[in-house]
Amino acid sequence: MSVASVLAVGAAAGGAYYVLHTRGTPAETAQRFAAAWQAGDKGAMTKELAKAQPLTAYDQQRSALAVESTAIELGRVTEGDGRASVPYTAKLELKNIGKWTYEGKIDLVVADRTWKVDWKPSTLHPSLTSGAEFSLKTRWPERAAITDAEGSRIDDGTAGGSVQQLVGYLVKATKKDVAKLGSSYKVGQAVGSHGLQATFQKQLAGTPTTEIKLGDKTLKTIEGAEGEPVETSLDPRAQAAAVTAVKDMKKPTSLVAIKASTGEILAVVNNVGGFNRALDGRYPPGSTFKAVTAIGLLAAGVSPQDKVTCPMYATVGGLKVRNSDKEEFGSISFLDSFAHSCNTTFAPLAQSKLGAAKLLDAAEDVGFNQPLTIGVPATKASFPKAQSDAELAAESFGQARITASPLSMASVAAAIADGTWRPPTLVPSMKQKLSERELPAKVKAGMHQMMSAVVTKGTARSAGLPAGTHGKTGTAEFGTGEKLESHAWFMGFKGDVAFAVVVEGGGGGGAVAAPVAATFLKNY
Repeated sequence: MSVASVLAVGAAAGGAYYVLHTRGTPAETAQRFAAAWQAGDKGAMTKELAKAQPLTAYDQQRSALAVESTAIELGRVTEGDGRASVPYTAKLELKNIGKWTYEGKIDLVVADRTWKVDWKPSTLHPSLTSGAEFSLKTRWPERAAITDAEGSRIDDGTAGGSVQQLVGYLVKATKKDVAKLGSSYKVGQAVGSHGLQATFQKQLAGTPTTEIKLGDKTLKTIEGAEGEPVETSLDPRAQAAAVTAVKDMKKPTSLVAIKASTGEILAVVNNVGGFNRALDGRYPPGSTFKAVTAIGLLAAGVSPQDKVTCPMYATVGGLKVRNSDKEEFGSISFLDSFAHSCNTTFAPLAQSKLGAAKLLDAAEDVGFNQPLTIGVPATKASFPKAQSDAELAAESFGQARITASPLSMASVAAAIADGTWRPPTLVPSMKQKLSERELPAKVKAGMHQMMSAVVTKGTARSAGLPAGTHGKTGTAEFGTGEKLESHAWFMGFKGDVAFAVVVEGGGGGGAVAAPVAATFLKNY
C-alpha cells in the first residue's frame, strides 16, 4: 500500500471517530435554540451558543420594536465538514403595529464534540451587522372622535365640565406611558389621560403606518389603520336638562339618568368639579334603599295592600328606630307606609320576612356588590351582609354600612322601571361582564304602584314632579355626634327614563332632592 493510501485511510478513520463521538444533531440544537428564542429565554439561548457572549442585538430588537411574541419555523438542515445551517422564518408580533415576518438562517458548528449555534448578528436578521440597531419610524392617523348618542363630538373642549370629566383629556406621553403602550408611541406624543380618552386610547388612536428600520435601511413598511370613534350613550337633551336642574344648587349636587330598557346612561352631571360624585360618590342611600327592601318584601309575599303598622318608635335587635320628624301613622297599608317612608314599618318587616341573607340577595339583584364596567371608573355600590338584627334593621332603610353612588341608585330605579336590572353603561358597544337580572314575578307592578304613591300622596307630593313620575325620597344621615347632618336623595323614573339625585348635606330628600328631579324631567 502506498503512503498516500495509508494517509487516506487514517483520515477517514479519524473522521468517522469524530462524527461518531459528536453528541446530538444540528437539528436538535437548532430546535432547542428556536424554542428558547420563541419563549424569550435568553439563558436557554446562551446555553446553545458555541461561544458564550451577551445577546445584545436580541435585546435591542425586542426593546426597540416592542416585540410581544415570536414564532420561529425551522427549515431543513444542510450539513458538511463539521458545520451546519438551518433556515428559519421568524414571525414577530409588534405591539400596536402588527406582524412582521422575515427569513434568516442559524449557523451551527461542533464545539467540544457538541453541535452549537455559531452566533453572530446576522443570526438574528440576515441584514444585521455589528453595531447596527433596529428602530421604528411611525406616521399616526388623526385621532378619532368621542361622540354623544347623536354623533356630535364631545371631546373638542366645547362640552360642559361634567362631560369633560367623562371624556378625560390628552397629555404628553411619558417613558412610563411608552413602556405600557408600546414603542410605536414616542415620549411627548399626545395620549389619553383619565376618562374615555384613557380607556379607549388604542381604539381612538388607531395604529400608525410604521417603517421597521435597521440603521438607515427600511426593512418593512406596515400599513396602519384609522382610529375608530367611541360613541357614548349620552343624550344631549338629557344632559342639558340635568345641567339646568343642578346648576343653581348651593350644595354639591349630582344627577344620573339611565334609559331603563337598555341600561344606557343618558346624563351624568355634577355641579361641582373635581371628584366625580355622580359615579364615585359613596353615600349612605337612606330611604331610597327602602325600594330595594320593598323588592325583597314583595318577592317574599307581602302585598302593597297588606295592613302594617307605622308607630313613632320600633325596637329591633336592641336598636330603637324612629321615623323622620317622629311621625306615626298607625295601621296603614304597606303601600302607604312606603309612600310615607316609615322606618318603623320596614325594620320589623325586614327582620320577620327577610333576614340578612334575603336582603343581601335583593340588593345584589339590583347591582349592589357588582363591579361596574361603564367605560370610565365607577365605584360599585356596597352592601355588607348584616351581622345582627340591629344592623339588619338599619340596613332596611339605607343606613348602617351601605354605600351607593347616584349611578348605582339610578340603576336600581331603572331595574324597577323595566322589571330587569341591566348593568349600566356609557359606551353601548362595550362587552359587559355582568348578566341581566330579572326581578321576581309581581314585583314590578307592586313597585310601580308604591313609587307612584310617593309622588301623589307621600313624601314627594310637594316637589312639583310631573304626572306619571314614580319615585322614592331619601334622607341619609351621616357623620358622628348627637345631631347628624343628612344627604338629600331622590330616585325614580318616568316612562323609560330612570334617575337618581343626591344633594350632599342637603337635608330632606322630598324638600331638596325631589325638586331637582322635577326640574330635570320638565326640561327633558
